[in-house]
Amino acid sequence: MPNHELVSEFNLTQVRYEKRPCLDHQGKEIDGLYQAWIILDNPTQFNSYNTDMVKSVILAFRKAGMESDVMVVIFTAVGEKAFCTGGNTKEYAEVYAGRPDLYSQYMCLFNDMVTQILMCDKPVICRVNGMRIGGGQEIGMACDFSIASDLARFGQAGPKHGSAPDGGSTDFLPLFVGIEEAILSCTACVPWSAHKAKRLGLITDLAPALKIDGEFVANPLVHTDEWLDKKGEIIYGEPKTGTELETAKARLKKGEIDLSLLDEKTQSLAYNLLMTMPGCLIKTLQSLRKHKLLHWDKNKESNRAWLSLNMMTEANLGFRAFNEGPKHRREVDFIELRKRLSKGERWDREFIDSLIPKA
Repeated sequence: MPNHELVSEFNLTQVRYEKRPCLDHQGKEIDGLYQAWIILDNPTQFNSYNTDMVKSVILAFRKAGMESDVMVVIFTAVGEKAFCTGGNTKEYAEVYAGRPDLYSQYMCLFNDMVTQILMCDKPVICRVNGMRIGGGQEIGMACDFSIASDLARFGQAGPKHGSAPDGGSTDFLPLFVGIEEAILSCTACVPWSAHKAKRLGLITDLAPALKIDGEFVANPLVHTDEWLDKKGEIIYGEPKTGTELETAKARLKKGEIDLSLLDEKTQSLAYNLLMTMPGCLIKTLQSLRKHKLLHWDKNKESNRAWLSLNMMTEANLGFRAFNEGPKHRREVDFIELRKRLSKGERWDREFIDSLIPKA
């Protein structure tokens, strides 16, 4: 059979590509049919992606789409803390800050990564093993399905750190959760629990991941057993506060993380997809993906241009602040920034350097 790969051999950087046998409804391996597991492997930086990782994700998704014995793609990451927290802030601060032309080339690669996920010729399941924040949220929403650990969190971070969530969230999120919830998430940058993400329609399903005394329990940090409080307000999926939160944190420390139920639900979905006509399945996905592509294709190039120019101003400041500031203070003083801008100060080197948080 002809080989349709652009390059015959390549090495992946901080991304694993594994072919694992498909499983039947009893969990037994099926001979000759495979799942392609594309696994982000940068756990020390919460699986954030740098330039070489972006290239590797593109190559891995293309490979999965071309392999005739691959039936489904599982997109996940190493560890239990994070699926992906977006772009690697250290690289952004040290390589791209103040270099809009260079960042424009990077964003071309990023756009290709999102497009490759959206155009993959196999169904794509995002196995959310932990935080899905910023650009991680964006590449996760490009997938067809999301199955999450109920300890996972979802959200944006751009406006807090000098960027806008224009790598997919401003295009995709309103399709999942409605315009006002999307606006609130993208601007205020308050993360959602997996339970709230499920309630709002952001993810397909979730699975308990915390074991205490050998039994699985729901995420103790959020309300998971009541929809309304005494005032009639929805609290399901919302974080606990006060003494409830302190008790929940102590309970969390007693347990251990076990992602076996996450894997069971991921495999159950993969098996359901396997039990369909392959051509009809992919055509159905392609038709449904057009709702995402309609917005993505319309906006991705103008967003790339703006994000690149922003590397001279707010991104330059925000990414450097996160990279250079002390651990307890990685955001700029927003009040001071706004006051000085209101007086007409220029975005020059001295202005940016003076606003970097100091230890």
